[in-house]
Amino acid sequence: MAPAAITLAAEAPKLSAANTGFMLICSALVMLMTPGLAFFYGGMVRVKSTLNMLMMSFISLGIITILWVLYGFSVAFGTDKGSLFGWDGDYVGLSGIGLTQLWDGYTIPIYVFAVFQLMFAIITPALISGALADRVKFTAWSLFIALWATIVYFPVAHWVWGTGGWAFDLGVIDFAGGTAVHINAGAAALGVILVIGKRVGFKKDPMRPHSLPWTMLGAGLLWFGWFGFNAGSWLGNDDGVGALMFVNTQVATAAAMLAWLIYEKLRHGAFTSLGAASGAVAGLVAITPSGGAVSPLGAIAVGAIAGVLCAMAVGLKYKFGYDDSLDVVGVHLVGGIVGSLLIGFFATGGGQSDAQGLFYGGGLTQFWKQCAGVGGVLAYSLIASAILAFLIDKTIGMRVSEDEEVAGIDQTEHAETAYDFSGAGGGAAARTAVPSPVVQDSKKVDA
Repeated sequence: MAPAAITLAAEAPKLSAANTGFMLICSALVMLMTPGLAFFYGGMVRVKSTLNMLMMSFISLGIITILWVLYGFSVAFGTDKGSLFGWDGDYVGLSGIGLTQLWDGYTIPIYVFAVFQLMFAIITPALISGALADRVKFTAWSLFIALWATIVYFPVAHWVWGTGGWAFDLGVIDFAGGTAVHINAGAAALGVILVIGKRVGFKKDPMRPHSLPWTMLGAGLLWFGWFGFNAGSWLGNDDGVGALMFVNTQVATAAAMLAWLIYEKLRHGAFTSLGAASGAVAGLVAITPSGGAVSPLGAIAVGAIAGVLCAMAVGLKYKFGYDDSLDVVGVHLVGGIVGSLLIGFFATGGGQSDAQGLFYGGGLTQFWKQCAGVGGVLAYSLIASAILAFLIDKTIGMRVSEDEEVAGIDQTEHAETAYDFSGAGGGAAARTAVPSPVVQDSKKVDA
């Protein structure tokens, strides 16, 4: 046969040890983000709620891991069923998967992809917890995240990333979770707080962060882990797109932090550590959907715009009267919307896809696709989350009592306190020592 008539079959992908190792590291980095989130949120609450805030993140590591293995991975990434969810019997219990069986044309095992996506599934409901600080029963929270992951997160992950999901087929760009993670969690937070109501003393009592160093530490851990979150989402780096995402993650986060601080200085007269931490997270959120589609200059624009808009948005809770305790709506919902929609303007066509935004000659076609993805996820998560919160509240009760909230949710829900103010010494010396001002005021600590 003449050489011109020979048709060469496409070479089947082979397992890559380099990509597999890289993805395992990225999975560990994303896992670290959940303890980082716990510190970020834990420093922002009052002393009496510190441990509860930590536990609301940590319990997600337990509950979501088990659900993911049992059926979550199958729902999110199994064979498509009507563009709304997936299902694959081999993925149930992760029991029908070969050790070296590759994921969907990539060079990593299915097990590696499954554990990477598990870490996304863990942190997404944990993000919601920041909006509910000080006032939710731990049992009710645990039940809520189990139901929410099942009814909301697993199907939405399929919509956005699963082959056959409606947003995926529409061409909505979401590199690492602007819709599936951040808009999803932010909308859920808004839905729940509209049902359960405000904290006792909202807009009356001081509710200042008790440990800004904790918050800065948490923001640093989130920033570090986010490189795995974002760059890892390309599932390898054979073509440089993962490297682009890594660079854009750093660039947009820096731009957002600076933009938030500048806005804060102009608006409130000071550069605060809380503003720096919040601005960094806003930039991380905004670049998550867009970083594989924009250039580094575009990433600066995305970060700066998100930094200013999120800084403005956190004050809306006082204007409209909803008690978003730690600004999940202002940072994650707004930041996710901003980052997702700006793809329609700044996509270069030279990154993860050939889709171009308005500023690169592509018109508004991609923008309208992004609007559809944002609107669909926001509406579903908001409504479904509010219904779940309502049903739980009417059955086992969602909130602790007013007396328990005032006394401190750490003591009432966990029988512990974050700090021991009884003194470093013991025995007679401790009983006869003159209490320090901190000890004397320990019962008044409510900052």
